[in-house]
Amino acid sequence: MYVCICNAVTESDIGSAVAEGCCSLRQLREQLGVGACCGRCTGCARDVLKNSLHAHTPHRPASAGQLAAA
Repeated sequence: MYVCICNAVTESDIGSAVAEGCCSLRQLREQLGVGACCGRCTGCARDVLKNSLHAHTPHRPASAGQLAAA
């Protein structure tokens, strides 16, 4: 799906940028131009960024101390 029509940026483009180390809306704007024109895509871009960051974050197994506290 297109997130930023002005700069033809898709969800996939944002996911790729996150995989390459992008981790903020400011970095997306600098790298892809998201939100740099009309700004209407900023909210959607933020949501896609959060989802992509969550998907690319390594999930560590809980330690014994964390399990006992739960």
